[in-house]
Amino acid sequence: MLIILTFFACHWYLSIFTQTFFLHRYAAHGMFTMSPGWEKFFYVLTFIGQGSSFLSPRAYGIMHRLHHAHADTEHDPHSPSYSKGLFDMMWKTRQFYNDILNNRDTIAPKFKKGVPYWAFMEWFGDRWPVRIAWGTAYTLVYIAYAPSLWWFALLPIHFLMGPIHGAIINWYAHRYGYVNFAVDDTARNLLPFDFLMMGESYHNNHHKFGGRANFGGFRWHEFDPTYPVIRLLNGLGIIRLKANNDLKYM
Repeated sequence: MLIILTFFACHWYLSIFTQTFFLHRYAAHGMFTMSPGWEKFFYVLTFIGQGSSFLSPRAYGIMHRLHHAHADTEHDPHSPSYSKGLFDMMWKTRQFYNDILNNRDTIAPKFKKGVPYWAFMEWFGDRWPVRIAWGTAYTLVYIAYAPSLWWFALLPIHFLMGPIHGAIINWYAHRYGYVNFAVDDTARNLLPFDFLMMGESYHNNHHKFGGRANFGGFRWHEFDPTYPVIRLLNGLGIIRLKANNDLKYM
């Protein structure tokens, strides 16, 4: 049981870290810069972390920029206000994402400027044989170590980890939680202490200060676990935080 719990936790947190650090804060918002070599390193780390649910940093970045530009309007790629339910929103998001991924979109060039793009890694990570191989690897771990069949109910979460993380924030953090700041949409802070989503659940804070690398820090209980990692990587010279980021909040 301990092995399965550890495996699940490692997959959950590596997946959400790569999504919030690389796809969200870097690809979509450009909160920091990095060299081409480190960009490829984090591409690979995202591929490992998300595995069968690997999301294109390019498509994610473009789609998320549209979310901020048109939050909770009919042009928002994923708004609960314009969806019949959670699964309807996820299906619309999938269609929007696939249009960007396959260059079928009519999105203005300004939303595409500066997004990272490694053609091979995006092609490779999106191949169905590769996704099935990841899913098979997860299943083999459960076959080897799960103490009972009930534990296999966790496998669908492994298979769809990236979209599940997105759905938690895009649906629940626009419907539940508390508000620190008045914004022109329904973004809320889902968790007072974000032990689950590596800072992503401070959605109201992020919608108010979209370019701020620290999503927490406005109340005593708000701790963004990704931000100290960003500070460390900045200190090591692996990334370089933009000058307009406020470093005093931890």
